[in-house]
Amino acid sequence: MSTPIVYGPDYSTYVRTVRMVFAEKPADYRLEPVDLLSGQGRQSAHLGRHPFGKVPAFEHDGFAFYETSAIARYVDQVFPGRRLQPADARQAARMNWAIGLLDSYGYGAIVGKIVWQRLITPMTGGTCDESIVEAARPTAATCLAELDRIKGSDPWLAGGDLTLADLWLAPIMAYFSMTPDFARMMEPCPGLRAWWDTMAQRPSLASTQPRLG
Repeated sequence: MSTPIVYGPDYSTYVRTVRMVFAEKPADYRLEPVDLLSGQGRQSAHLGRHPFGKVPAFEHDGFAFYETSAIARYVDQVFPGRRLQPADARQAARMNWAIGLLDSYGYGAIVGKIVWQRLITPMTGGTCDESIVEAARPTAATCLAELDRIKGSDPWLAGGDLTLADLWLAPIMAYFSMTPDFARMMEPCPGLRAWWDTMAQRPSLASTQPRLG
């Protein structure tokens, strides 16, 4: 089999999720950078891979497709090693529940609003808009509380073993933990905070650290 290719920037949380799936298997892949911030996502070469100009896109043995959910599940099914999707129906539901929550609500509030204002806007010469951060906090807080509830007393989000859900959340939390909002907003979620303390030490997170700045 040829080496699979992941197209996207290392700073994308969704690209990092796919890379973490490869790291957890473990399996080899090649990262082909696509810098969204400089407009490469709208160039014809990338639009041929992803007509919506987003990331990641993926190619393996002549099979090309996009969407993180499809890519992560494909990698887990095709490559040998650690299984990242539970066989148990309820654990699988918890995994998919957490992923859906993050895709629908968590990413937009935490990364799209709080992280963007706190980290990205200042990096690009702008000033954080506190009103945007304040407006995003209720949705972000609800997401964190629900993730804490989904996890319950288990060590991982979907039960006793690490799953795709943990790899969805980890890159988001890595950025969120760099903001001044993190400590206060995590106080009501001790189980989730304990999860992050463990996840932050995971080799798959360290090996996919983006090069920022």
